[in-house]
Formats: sequence, structure tokens, C-alpha cells
Amino acid sequence: MALLQISEPGMSTAPHEHRLAIGIDLGTTNSLVASVQSGEAKTLQDQDGNTLLPSVVRYLENGDVVVGQDAQDSQLDDIGNTISSAKRLLGRGVEDIKTLSGNLPYSFDTSIESANVPQIKTVAGNKTAIEVSAEILKTLKKRAEDSLGGELKGAVITVPA
Repeated sequence: MALLQISEPGMSTAPHEHRLAIGIDLGTTNSLVASVQSGEAKTLQDQDGNTLLPSVVRYLENGDVVVGQDAQDSQLDDIGNTISSAKRLLGRGVEDIKTLSGNLPYSFDTSIESANVPQIKTVAGNKTAIEVSAEILKTLKKRAEDSLGGELKGAVITVPA
């Protein structure tokens, strides 16, 4: 029996239908994904056995995106295109960034004030903290689907601090 079942208004739940769901902790430094397996919450590992994913994204000139440990390992070599701690920028406006930009290792395009969302300059074009966070979430989603062996039907994302 499920502890909690949620369904769309006007639609019934299917209590015996097997649906894959996960929980994601989107952290400033590291992120992780977990799922309930045999009644117990377990963090899901990557192909190398790591449960923690460094919350670091590197943008390459050819359009590729590197997320996690490989991005973190390249951080000193490509500091302007490797974004870490992007979560600290979520919810901040362009004016906030103008005061912070001296303390951050990457540069911002302050000429663009699209919906007052700061744009980080990279070789792959301007990126927002939302786009950087989305890359981390995509990586965790893929890890979960690979680990659980199917398409996800739901997720709970926590964004502590």
C-alpha cells in the first residue's frame, strides 16, 4: 500500500500500477537522486559507483555539455565556461549580479535584461542559472532511468538553502 498517492483532478489513481518516481536533491555543491526500492530509500549511483554528482556544468565550443565530476576536473583549465554554484544565482536579478560579479569567476552579459534574469557568458552562448540547473537535473534523470530501467513518471525536487 502506498503512503501517498497523487492524481490529477477528476482522475483516479491506479494503486497497483508500477510507476517509477524519484527524489532529487539539487544542491549548491553536490546533487543526488534517490528512489524507494523494496520499501527503502536508496541513492542511485552513476556508472562509476558515485552517488554524489558535483553541481558543476561545463559548456564546450562545439555545443557539448559536460556535467559533474568531469566538469569539476576541468574547472581550473576552463574557468569561464565551467559554472559551479549556479544555485546561488537562482532568483537573483541583473542588479544583484552587478554587485556580485567581482566575486565570481565567470562574466555576465549585463547588457541583456531579458526578464531580469542574469546571463552568464560561455563559448556556447549566454546561459542562465536556470539552464545550468536544468543540465544537472537532466543528468540525474538519465542516471535514474538507467538505474531503474524505465521511464520516470514523477519526481520530487528539493532545493535546500
